[in-house]
Amino acid sequence: MYKRIRDLREDKDLTQKRMAKELNCSQQVYSNYELGQRDIPTDILIKLSNFYNVSVDYILGISDNPNIQK
Repeated sequence: MYKRIRDLREDKDLTQKRMAKELNCSQQVYSNYELGQRDIPTDILIKLSNFYNVSVDYILGISDNPNIQK
């Protein structure tokens, strides 16, 4: 999961600082999410899913399909 959020961010050429601002947290907290040093709260997972337009299952590594199932 942690590698996925880093890959999603890097694919869009975004900085950790930019993502932290989007998620209303500090850059250090966001960095800890990417490094797996801090659990990602459910509300942050939902925000990431909406921001990147991918399913939460994809972020969590449950699915390799990033598309949101409807």
